[in-house]
Amino acid sequence: MAEEPNSELQQPSASGSRQHFLRDVIFHGKFRALSSEETTSCHHGLFFLDGQRRVDYILTYPLRKSGGGRSSRQSDQSLTENLSSCNLSHSKQFKGGSTVADVELGCLGETFNSHEDQKTLRREEFEKHLKDMGLELEKDEEAMIPGLGFVKIHAPWNVLCREAELMKLKMPTKKVYEVKESSSVMKKISSLVNKVLEPLHPNVEEHHFKNIKHLSHSFSREKQHLFDLSDKDNFFDSKTRSCIVFEILKRTKCKAKYSMGITSLLGSGVYTAAYPLHDGAIEESAEPNDRKLLYEEWANYSVFFKYQPIGLVRKYFGEKIGLYFAWLGLYTQMLIPASLVGVIVFLYGCATVDDNIPSMEICDPKNNITMCPLCDRVCSYWKLSTACGTARASHLFDNPATVFFSIFMALWAAMFMEHWKRRQMRLNYEWDLTGFEDEEDHPRAEYEFRVMQKSLKKDKKSPLKMEKLTCSDRLPAYMTNIVMMLLMIGVTFAIVFGVILYRISTKAALYMSSSPTTRSHVQLTVKTTAAIINLVVILILDEVYGAVARWLTVLEAPKTEKNFEERLIFKTFILKFFNAFSPIIYIAFFRGRLVGRPGRYLYVFESYRMEECSDGSCLMELCIQLSITMLGKQLIQNNLFEIGIPKLKKLIRYIRSEQGAFQEEERQKKLRRYETDHFLEPFGGLTPEYMEMIIQFGFVTLFVASFPLAPLFALLNNIIEIRLDAKKFVTELRRPVAARAKDIGIWYDILRGVAKVAVIINAFVISFTSDFIPRMVYLYMYSPDGSLHGFVNHTLSYFNVSHFEHGKETMDPMPYGYAVEVCRYKDYREPPWSPTPYEISKEFWAVLAVRLAFVIVFQNVVMLMNDIVDWLIPDIPKDISQQIHNEKILLVELFMKQEQGMINILERGTSSSIKETHRRSHNNNNSTPAPPFSKEQPNGTNNF
Repeated sequence: MAEEPNSELQQPSASGSRQHFLRDVIFHGKFRALSSEETTSCHHGLFFLDGQRRVDYILTYPLRKSGGGRSSRQSDQSLTENLSSCNLSHSKQFKGGSTVADVELGCLGETFNSHEDQKTLRREEFEKHLKDMGLELEKDEEAMIPGLGFVKIHAPWNVLCREAELMKLKMPTKKVYEVKESSSVMKKISSLVNKVLEPLHPNVEEHHFKNIKHLSHSFSREKQHLFDLSDKDNFFDSKTRSCIVFEILKRTKCKAKYSMGITSLLGSGVYTAAYPLHDGAIEESAEPNDRKLLYEEWANYSVFFKYQPIGLVRKYFGEKIGLYFAWLGLYTQMLIPASLVGVIVFLYGCATVDDNIPSMEICDPKNNITMCPLCDRVCSYWKLSTACGTARASHLFDNPATVFFSIFMALWAAMFMEHWKRRQMRLNYEWDLTGFEDEEDHPRAEYEFRVMQKSLKKDKKSPLKMEKLTCSDRLPAYMTNIVMMLLMIGVTFAIVFGVILYRISTKAALYMSSSPTTRSHVQLTVKTTAAIINLVVILILDEVYGAVARWLTVLEAPKTEKNFEERLIFKTFILKFFNAFSPIIYIAFFRGRLVGRPGRYLYVFESYRMEECSDGSCLMELCIQLSITMLGKQLIQNNLFEIGIPKLKKLIRYIRSEQGAFQEEERQKKLRRYETDHFLEPFGGLTPEYMEMIIQFGFVTLFVASFPLAPLFALLNNIIEIRLDAKKFVTELRRPVAARAKDIGIWYDILRGVAKVAVIINAFVISFTSDFIPRMVYLYMYSPDGSLHGFVNHTLSYFNVSHFEHGKETMDPMPYGYAVEVCRYKDYREPPWSPTPYEISKEFWAVLAVRLAFVIVFQNVVMLMNDIVDWLIPDIPKDISQQIHNEKILLVELFMKQEQGMINILERGTSSSIKETHRRSHNNNNSTPAPPFSKEQPNGTNNF
């Protein structure tokens, strides 16, 4: 290794700083405000000790405690000798035949006394291979963090060039061209829009040079003359350098026979962490850097109204994270028109609530309609007019405008998908990803370990034969996956059923209360508390299901990281989707329909009567459940958890690092960049970020017919979510390794699936959950005057109270001072005086037929409109297609020009060489007489 640091930083004064230290660590993502001298000192944390070579990557490892007077270096030397003897012993025993495989060391029959010695050997072997790959290393075992050593990695220029060529990285050439508008009219319109929107653009360099673009080409060492290499130190930016080093780390072999790359070493504890460094600090006194600029212009709540600097995000974090924030920004922008239309629909309901005839009839006390009890024994008869408030509130969400809004949201989802595809293609062009194809990833460490286990179980006659996992090898994991997924979904259904029992029993208990106030608010109390219980259960099970999905995916042992991520996403989405939407689906489609009728109710466990909707409509309860679940998940899970948990983990990591040895005076020393980044939370991937947005997209689209304000709440949440995620990436997380990607992957397919399902669900919500279809059937088939007068009475059936089952009748038969003989309930059934009492009436079948017809027509019409939108809007914008074509022409011209220049140089060199040869020959002929036998050849040429 390179030399270790032997100088300590000067200790600043400890007075007045202790009280602010933890506050800065936890709440501001820094260890305290830096002076200019300390900023200069901290700059060395980004470079080797020579101050010239940049630190491209950091590996951390636990320091071995040397004891018994034996130094750490002497111990390492002894371990190196041990390694050599181990290899010699391995070769001899392998020829002998009968051996026992030591998996960890790749050494047969040899074990070490200390597990730490094994880790040290593997670490030394791995670092030796890194040096063989051309990387330069420097150790720091005298860091401020006790018990932790750091390996700083630098990739020199020749390694960067070699790997960039192997990875086919597109780099900007010397050729610069202007991206022109398609027409002068479009240019004028674009300039006018840019002037109007100028205050909304972030103050970053990329915005000012948007029309200037470098022609890019895959890097090649043979064509270095095409690229501007005047500044080799900055030709490959920090994001690209760390990506190149990580690629080398992944494919470099470690000591274990079948292990590959850094992942296996991290998993076995040889190294404790591996991460690239942030560019610098974010404090005002820090030197200008991309991280500081992102903090000021992106990860700041004061700039919530501005566009995101997506180009700078991509430059710092890579294309994959850049695509996520671009998608999130576009989704948030598209929520603006959806929110406006939803608010208009809601305001329309508010404006027409006083003119709504069904709610007026319910609220009219003159109708004097007596309803049947909502539960057995303890519940009494009740007047329909007491449901006036619920009926008026239901009209806010159940009115003719909601049908239009459902169609609008289905088209909105299709427009969002098409708009994103076009935006994605534009970003691919701007980021030089048009020709990028996903390359096959390196096998994961877990996969190789499983392959190794399989190989060791095979016949020892062919120990070097390469193995792979087959379907039969994975069959136990597949069966476990199926069983566990079904079990988890069953747990979700069981919890929904438990909440149903809670509502039934609580309602009966509250009706037995002696307080009139309690009895008058039974429905609201039960609805709200049940929705809160569902929310708490959903939040808890979300965490459980996330862990279960990861465990099941690990069991499958996918070969590559891409396969692992896709399988994990699919399992997590299925479990969390059922978890979030099962209570809502029950209320929308099952509650109030599995009740039976008075005198013949359905019971659970022969004692719990299935619940029904209080006013005959479950739409208001569906709205309450949706609002509480959506707002609760966004407020608690998406915001408070994302803010609090990373800060708590950072505090715990910092406290553990002290272990009684991190004294106050040492704590006052300025930590270097790689030490500061060690306290940050490791990047765990984009799956949680996408998942919460996909679930929110489900709330916005699936049941929007019953909750038109969902897009507005989603918009308000996302405005905060963008800046919250940005702040987390910039200040709370270690810098992720930049990953190239040209799309959002499987998430797009999930979005399309949710949008398709949303059309069907909204059709059923309008048709079966709301009263839209019954109102239309009554209006056009049964109304005597062509209005909705009499609609409420038409939907209520009669029941003779003497037909109640024995022991099920109410204990208060005279709540109004007189005996109730007939009560009403919501259903289409024959009256008790008809020849077929309580049988389903013909009105029921007419309404059912229209409902089913509406579902079919609505679904097909909306799907057809979505296909038309998909067909009308091209996936690739016309100007981008033209620019890609022009870029290819410019690239060919550049190659031809460079090739012609090289040919001219060669021709001039050849011509000069020939002339010089002739001149020298002529001089020789003049100075030396010709030999006597020299004569002209038959073909007219001279033999020199």
